[in-house]
Amino acid sequence: MSQDSMTAAPTPVTRKPTRIDGRRLRSERTKQLIVEAYLALLREGSRNPTAAQTAERAGYSVRSVFERFPDLHALRVMATDYSLSQAAALAPARHVDGDRAMRIKSQVETRAGTCERGLLLWRMLLVFQQDSDELKQRVKLGRDRTIARLEQMYARELGTLDEVSRKRLLIALEALTDMESWARMRHFYKLSIEEACTLWIRAIDRLLPPTPAVS
Repeated sequence: MSQDSMTAAPTPVTRKPTRIDGRRLRSERTKQLIVEAYLALLREGSRNPTAAQTAERAGYSVRSVFERFPDLHALRVMATDYSLSQAAALAPARHVDGDRAMRIKSQVETRAGTCERGLLLWRMLLVFQQDSDELKQRVKLGRDRTIARLEQMYARELGTLDEVSRKRLLIALEALTDMESWARMRHFYKLSIEEACTLWIRAIDRLLPPTPAVS
């Protein structure tokens, strides 16, 4: 008998299928519903939803809230992260290669939608960031994303400026399209969404330098 015939064939390795933990999935789903309930209360005008209010809105007990979040601060942080992720998904950059008017209109309408959805959460962040480095980081992230979008949409015009002028213009554009700017137009001056967008469009067009000709 040959050596090859005497060599035992390797035993096939049978992999067990990955087991999905149903309890863990249910717990994660409960956590998401609690976060969504907290955000819904903010959107309806509650400045600082309590655990009891959030639990009632989500359809769970207060105990269920604190089984998944050690305190309300942890809930705020997760709600903020969830909202930032949603904002990014709902507001992709559009018409980046369009002409000047199209890019301004697209950027303003996208920003307006973000402000309409996220104003009350943003105000909560500004209040509680004083005692939380985590929330300060989220506030900075929100502003950094706004700056990045402005740089992307107005790259042609910004590219004509020196570094100092470019930075100062970005600061002015970010301040102009800040959440509170939108809130003043909508709630204090009672402008419609269309009227507020038109105001932003005209102001941005005046602030931007001339668009360079395409070579």
